[in-house]
Formats: sequence, C-alpha cells, structure tokens
Amino acid sequence: MTLRDPLLPAAEGDAFAVLLRRYRAARRMSQLDLALGCDVSARHLSFLETARAKPSREMVLQLADGLMLPLASQNALLQAAGFAPVFPASPLESDALGPFRAVLQEMMDRHAPWPAILCDRHWELRAANPTAAALLAPLQAEAGETNLVRMLTETEAARSMIANLGEVIYEMRGRIALEALEAGADPVLRDLLAALDAASLAHPSPGGLQRRPLVPLIVNTPAGPLSFLSTIAHFGTSEDVTVRDLRLELLFPADEATRTALKAMAS
Repeated sequence: MTLRDPLLPAAEGDAFAVLLRRYRAARRMSQLDLALGCDVSARHLSFLETARAKPSREMVLQLADGLMLPLASQNALLQAAGFAPVFPASPLESDALGPFRAVLQEMMDRHAPWPAILCDRHWELRAANPTAAALLAPLQAEAGETNLVRMLTETEAARSMIANLGEVIYEMRGRIALEALEAGADPVLRDLLAALDAASLAHPSPGGLQRRPLVPLIVNTPAGPLSFLSTIAHFGTSEDVTVRDLRLELLFPADEATRTALKAMAS
C-alpha cells in the first residue's frame, strides 16, 4: 500500500480541502495568518487543508468568518464539508422576499426620472426602471445581453454609445477586482475581470496617472450626450444570500443639461 505524503496538497476529490485552500489563496493569506485569525492551531489548519482531518460544522463557520467570505461562499464551504447550508437563498420572486421587493420597487420608482438598475453579484440585470431600460436597450439589442459588464466589453453598441468607454471600463475593472477578492475565487467574477482586462487594452483610459475625482458615465443619445454619476446600494441587514448579493445602482444627472433632458423625456 502506498501512503500519501501528508505534506502534499489534498487530492482534488476532497472538496472541502480544495475549496478551503482556494479561498485562502484568493484572500492572499498564509496558513498562519488564517490560523491566528480563527484562533486555531496552524497544525490543525494544515491537517484540514491536506484532508488529514475533517472539520466540524462550527469549525467550517469559524474558518469562513476568518476568511470574511460572503454568504454564498460560506454555504459553498459548508456543502463541500458535507453540511447543509446555513444561509437561505430565496428566489427574488418568492413570497418570502415580497416585502423586500416592495422596498426595492419603491426605491426605483422614487428615483425616477433618473435611471435605476438592479443587478445580482455577477452583474446580471434583474430589473430596471423605464429610464434605465431605455438607456440599456441599444446595448441589449445585439444578442439580448443581460450582463452589464458584457454589455460594456463585448457589444459593438458600447463603442459608439459610451463616450468615455475607456474611463468607465477602468473604473469598473477596479470595482470587479475588489469584489472578486472579497468573494474568494468566484469563477464568474474572474471571467468578468478577464473580459475587462481585455477591453482595457482596446479602450485604454485617458489621463495616465492623473485621474479626475469623479468619473461620469457619458452616454450618447438622440437627445445629445447625457452625463451621470452613480451610487450603488447594498443590502446588509439580511442573512438571505439573494438579498446580500443584490446591487441597486442609482444614476444621477452630472450636469444641468442631463437633468433637463431627462425631465423632458419623462414628461
């Protein structure tokens, strides 16, 4: 019988050990860093990562907390260890999230006539108010694209429609890079980051090392260029994965010409 060297990485078939190492690497933490942060011995953590020891449910949650994983990733780590997920992931259309949907709808309605866009953690479009839907329509027309990052990086319409496409891609790349780091080895976010990296080469951001303090989104429309500044709302008071993963992006006019044009379009 051949014995496996205990210092070698766990076999790919050991889902928990593989995922734990992957999350720790994504966080750029050493075993000692994580062990100290979780108040466990480095030796025990090494045994968990090489599948020489099996974690308890409490240990999985302790490690997830030390890694500062989002709720979806905590559930994934629990399932890899053979435990049921702790955090619910209710469909957005479910009765359980009915009160939350009502809050979202009120926020989007009250924001009109300025654009409001609701996305999930992977920047898939989940809802848009009428103004936002009208602005996004040319970007979706080519192939029914529903991902905001793909709309910017892979549609021909974006090249003519977004006047400062290079700046917007640069800003979004920084945002997605941070989200990918926080998520801990999320393959979808990694792919979106790669798409933004490729688009950055084709559409370099102007200005070199000099960046303006506010980066607007400038959209060419039949009514003329419209300039927006955005704010993104996250919902942190829920322990439901779906709610935590949502982003509500609210766009505001960046100049008086945009404010006047949007009011005219809504009248």
